[in-house]
Amino acid sequence: MLAQEDMHEKHIDYMKRVLVLGGAGFIGSHTCKALKQAGYLPVVLDNLVYGHIDAVKWGPFEKGDISNPVDLDRVIEKHRPELVMHFAAFGYVGESVQEPSKYYQNNICGSICLLDAMRRHGLDRIVFSSSCATYGEVSSLPITEACPQLPVNPYGFTKLVIERALADYGAAYGIRAVTFRYFNAAGADPDGELGERHDPETHAIPLAIRAALGRGVFKVFGADYPTPDGTAIRDFIHVSDLADAHVRALAYLIAGGTSIAVNLATGSGTSVKEMIGAVERALSRPVPAEYVSRRVGDPPVLFASPARAHELFGWKPRFKTIDEIVATAANWFERHE
Repeated sequence: MLAQEDMHEKHIDYMKRVLVLGGAGFIGSHTCKALKQAGYLPVVLDNLVYGHIDAVKWGPFEKGDISNPVDLDRVIEKHRPELVMHFAAFGYVGESVQEPSKYYQNNICGSICLLDAMRRHGLDRIVFSSSCATYGEVSSLPITEACPQLPVNPYGFTKLVIERALADYGAAYGIRAVTFRYFNAAGADPDGELGERHDPETHAIPLAIRAALGRGVFKVFGADYPTPDGTAIRDFIHVSDLADAHVRALAYLIAGGTSIAVNLATGSGTSVKEMIGAVERALSRPVPAEYVSRRVGDPPVLFASPARAHELFGWKPRFKTIDEIVATAANWFERHE
C-alpha cells in the first residue's frame, strides 16, 4: 500500500493544475478556493503589489510578475499547469486616467507577455477577467454582450485591447478564451475565510461598511440622477458567484468550448441609497454619509443581462439580493476591522 503522504502527492498529480495570475487578490483568491473545492489545484503567481499572501490558502504560491517572462517560464516549467486564469490587472479607473503608463505597461504589455508564455509552453486555454468598463457609456439597458464597446477611460481601454488580442491569438495560434466582463464585484466569502481588502479602497460597499464602523464618512456621488431615489444604480454581483462562473468556464473550455465573451451580473440594479440601507440593516448602525457632486462620466444606471452565462454554463447568481451580498461583507469587516 502507498503511504498516506505518497497517496496525497499522487492525488495532487491527478488534479488539473490551473495557473492563477493575481490569485492573491480579491476575486482571484475567492476563485482559488472555488477551484480547490471543484478538484483543481490553483497555482498562484502574484507580485503582491495589491494582493495578500495570507489569502493564498488552496495551492502553491509563487511570487513573480506577469510582465517578467523569466517568472512566467519558471512557474510554468515547475508546476506544469493545464489551464490559465488571468486576474493580474490594475483596476483603479481614476488612477488609470492619472497614470496611464502604469496601466498600459501592466494590463496590456503584461497580458501579452502571458499570452506569449502560454504559446511557448503549449497552453491554449485561458479565462480572462475583463470589465464592464469596456462598454463605456451605454445607450440601452440591460447591457448585453452585443452592446458596442466604447471605453471612456484607460483602464477600460486596456481590457478591450486584450479582448482583441485574445481573438487574434485565437485565430492565429489556437488559444481559446472565456472572457468575463464583470459588473460590481462585492461581498465576501460566506465562510469568513476571505474578504475585500484594497488599498486604496474605492468600492462602495466596503466604504459604506467602514463608515458605519466609525472609519470616516461615506461619500455619495450625486443625489440628482434621474432614478427613483436620485442616486446612481449599479449591478452588484457577489464575489463567490463570480468564482463559481470561473470554475464553470474551465469545464466549458475542457469540454472543447470555443472562445466567448460573457457578462457576469445579476440582471438587476441597486441604488446607492438602497445599498446604504442594506449596510445599516446588516450592522444595525447608521452609515454617516455626505452627498457630493456627481463624478464626471458616471452614468445614472448600469445593469446587465446574465442570460449568456446561464445558457453556456448553467450559471445563476446564488446571492440575489443586496442584503445577502452586504451581509457577507459586513460579517467579514466586523471580524477584521
